[in-house]
Amino acid sequence: VCSFPQVAALERQIFDFLGYQWAPILANFLHIMAVILGIFGTVQYRSRYLILYAAWLVLWVGWNAFIICFYLEVGQLSQDRDFIMTFNTSLHRSWWMENGPGCLVTPVLNSRLALEDHHVISVTGCLLDYPYIEALSSALQIFLALFGFVFACYVSKVFLEEEDSFDFIGGFDSYGYQAPQKTSHLQLQPLYTWVMAPSR
Repeated sequence: VCSFPQVAALERQIFDFLGYQWAPILANFLHIMAVILGIFGTVQYRSRYLILYAAWLVLWVGWNAFIICFYLEVGQLSQDRDFIMTFNTSLHRSWWMENGPGCLVTPVLNSRLALEDHHVISVTGCLLDYPYIEALSSALQIFLALFGFVFACYVSKVFLEEEDSFDFIGGFDSYGYQAPQKTSHLQLQPLYTWVMAPSR
């Protein structure tokens, strides 16, 4: 159960690295750290770590909802104009744009649209266009985050209840453990050490 969100985040991180998508790379790295924190909190019975993990998952759902809106160009968002995913450092797009299932990439020679050190390509024949692949990937992340949020809230609640009901040694008992009384006289015993002289 805990390893599937980690595997899904690592898979997404790999494809974002291949497409030079710097904003998702940073967000995926933070998510991987949060998943590790959530796993650690579960194994070590640390409810605070699980609460932090649940709070991160709320942000993660918002980020993935933004990615869905960005790739499907909802509202004023436009992939042709906004290079948010690369922090406006390059013209790279999603790795799935050229490498999607069934896509045929054809270079366009002598294009006036090509900038210096860039080339223009034509992508045809894709079974599923890259915006939909990115949106499906984000939808999977949202589903896993919602499941993880419910899991983190439930487990942290159980851990907090166990901490509240734990009876320290006589902590809640009026007739429980009694500390030993200090004695006024301690009987000290001398310590003898025998040293054998070497024989001649």
